[in-house]
Amino acid sequence: MLWIAILVAVAAGVANPFQSGTNAELNKQLGQPALAGLWVYGSGLVGLLLLALLARQFSPGFLPRAGAAAGNTPWWAWLGGSLSIASTMAGLLFAQQLGSGIFTALSVSASVGMSVAVDQFGWIGFKQHAASPARLLGCVLLLAGVWLISRF
Repeated sequence: MLWIAILVAVAAGVANPFQSGTNAELNKQLGQPALAGLWVYGSGLVGLLLLALLARQFSPGFLPRAGAAAGNTPWWAWLGGSLSIASTMAGLLFAQQLGSGIFTALSVSASVGMSVAVDQFGWIGFKQHAASPARLLGCVLLLAGVWLISRF
């Protein structure tokens, strides 16, 4: 099952530049970042609802079960959608200006660097995983990659 998770993570990474690019083009055509963002999230909501219906997530009694689980959820677990707005708006406003390579390299490098910190301290429910010298070297190499992409 690990290979499926790896393939899905790779597919998500492959989709990322396309998501940023399509969102940026939508913003360029509409000329209104907030409206473009609303469309991005609105269409995403429709897609998720269809996916949930296909996966039969909506069964009798799902609301009471979900309500009970919601009461035990940490406050910070509800922030994911709000946090993703920053990433979406950055793509809407700057992906085409910077170019897909630089924008994605910066985004991925920042994500990996923060992920190493999250793992180091075991934040937001992740198991602690030390920021070893090899992991930190990986972050430095990512930054070197960003520099190379931006220079050539």
